[in-house]
Amino acid sequence: MSTEKHIYQPNPKFAKDAAINSMDAYWKLQNKAIEDYEGFWKGFADEKIDWLSAYNKVLDESNAPFYKWFTEGRLNVSNQCIDRHLADKAHKTAILFEGDRGEVEEITYAQLALHVNRMANLLRHEFNVQKGDRVVLYMPMIPEAAYAMLACTRIGAVHSIVFGGFSSEALKDRIEDAEAKVVITADGAYRKGKPYMLKQVVDAALEQGGESIEAVIVVKRNNEPIEWVEGRDHNYNALIESQHSECPFELMDSEDPLFLLYTSGSTGKPKGVQHSTAGYILWAQMTMEWVFDIKDDDVFWCTADIGWITGHTYIIYGPLAAGTTTVMFEGVPTYPDAGRAWKMVQDHKITQFYTAPTAIRVLHKMGEDEPKKYDLSSLKILGTVGEPIDPPAWKWYYETVGNSNCAIVDTWWQTETGGHIISPLPGATPIKPGCATFPLPGIMTEILSYDGVVKKASEPGLLCITKPWPSMIRNIWGDPERYVKAYFSDVEKDGKAVYFSGDGAVQDEDGYITIVGRVDDVINVSGHRMGTAEIEAAVKKDDHVAEVAVVSRPHELKGESIFIYIVLKEGHINKNIKEHINEVLCSEIGNIAKADHIIEVPGLPKTRSGKIMRRILRSIAKDEEITQDISTLEDPSIVEEIIKKAREA
Repeated sequence: MSTEKHIYQPNPKFAKDAAINSMDAYWKLQNKAIEDYEGFWKGFADEKIDWLSAYNKVLDESNAPFYKWFTEGRLNVSNQCIDRHLADKAHKTAILFEGDRGEVEEITYAQLALHVNRMANLLRHEFNVQKGDRVVLYMPMIPEAAYAMLACTRIGAVHSIVFGGFSSEALKDRIEDAEAKVVITADGAYRKGKPYMLKQVVDAALEQGGESIEAVIVVKRNNEPIEWVEGRDHNYNALIESQHSECPFELMDSEDPLFLLYTSGSTGKPKGVQHSTAGYILWAQMTMEWVFDIKDDDVFWCTADIGWITGHTYIIYGPLAAGTTTVMFEGVPTYPDAGRAWKMVQDHKITQFYTAPTAIRVLHKMGEDEPKKYDLSSLKILGTVGEPIDPPAWKWYYETVGNSNCAIVDTWWQTETGGHIISPLPGATPIKPGCATFPLPGIMTEILSYDGVVKKASEPGLLCITKPWPSMIRNIWGDPERYVKAYFSDVEKDGKAVYFSGDGAVQDEDGYITIVGRVDDVINVSGHRMGTAEIEAAVKKDDHVAEVAVVSRPHELKGESIFIYIVLKEGHINKNIKEHINEVLCSEIGNIAKADHIIEVPGLPKTRSGKIMRRILRSIAKDEEITQDISTLEDPSIVEEIIKKAREA
């Protein structure tokens, strides 16, 4: 839990024109949902969605947990994101692209319609992609990735984006599980000023399997030499110009699959999270308007990759459905220096900046005073996503980046939820740093025990969502039994299975919710169970610590012991770091939290999206052979350095 006592009130000037401008307004909406749940959602569905054919029922619970929303309704997501804006926003910038090397391209809504229609015609007429067919995207962060997503939605194909840093084996597995018909990729892209390759990974994946693939469409981005398989591989750039600029969209049922996005657990094959059409796009738009308070002249930048759910919802679908300008960035925010992100905010007059706590800590470490060199006065809202943000990082983000004027929306949600679930509202919620705060209007969360008992204030428990909501996962592709087992088999309340997020949480006496991490990220030391997130939060109170990761290690007497990896801030040396950190742990948690192993490392193993690969750290702590694929890491060489440090310790 956060020990930060200070409460930050919303900026009254901002709150004046906010979509939800007070806690009274929040509770009015939430109470309406409690009193008339279906009526609440009906009102927003009627207001926000351009229905092409009316739905006949708001919520069908007859086959729970396979819920259906807005049954028999017809719509098209590309129409929701593009066509309906053309009457008054044709010349407004829809996508503002900045390449790794600094080139900028502004794509208007009219130009976006042209590109999407041409790609939709390419898929439909050249490669016979039909409604319901699966198309895998293995793409860099370039505009053609957005065109491909929206083209699939236009013709009713189901896209499955595989993050461009995944290995050929991971790509093959996802192609095969989805039984995809076409892969859309690029020769490569640019990263830190240098070209990197993607097409060869697709080649390797299809050499191993993926027999369902009939065609590979290749966008030429970095023009590095690639191999072409005759009859299978096709040059997008050569084919696209001859495609017609108009393409009628398919009428999609509310519950037709919109996309698959695979998440991988620690064991077993990847899970193909299946999202539906109407519920997903409705919530994407609503959360843009509520959480980011999108206005007509805003420029919104989410730093994620489209390979993750954050990129789906808050780079492409949410911003475009809301009719705003969304930024796509090919590079990394620390290249060529720690000021890159802040220069982009200055140059493009970005109003909302949404990134991960890991990125915030890296930017803080690399350039604590760097934001002060740039004009960041355009910023109105700062967002965080992916993991709980520790109070020190929150404070730097708020004071230095936001000049103590911007609300920070610390959002909690998952691939499976489709959009934000718990988050501050920038014009309404008094913020406690480190707290996700309250569920959004219409979302019914409770903190329960495994037997469905509601936990009291300050008692940690299981974060559950007790009513279905429109943007929720609909199924695991091809595996309904796994869907039920993964999400609706652990917790029941009043005899009814509820959605269990897998996260632990605690609610304070004011009703504020703090996420304490995955419930399986628990270390049992002599019968005392401690969450790794709790231990990490304590270690981060040391001003010298830039990053920390905590795992368990088997112990002959205790069962498990605590193993801590720390990265010190640049210029800091502490010869007594183990002793000092253990003093902090004893003070913050108790003597039982003393760590047997504390090692200083130059960095942590992270994916290119900034996620710490804790399974690798667990293997190193146990002195096991590393069997995970490390090729997708930002810096694979860091693993050997950590192993060396661990063996020396």
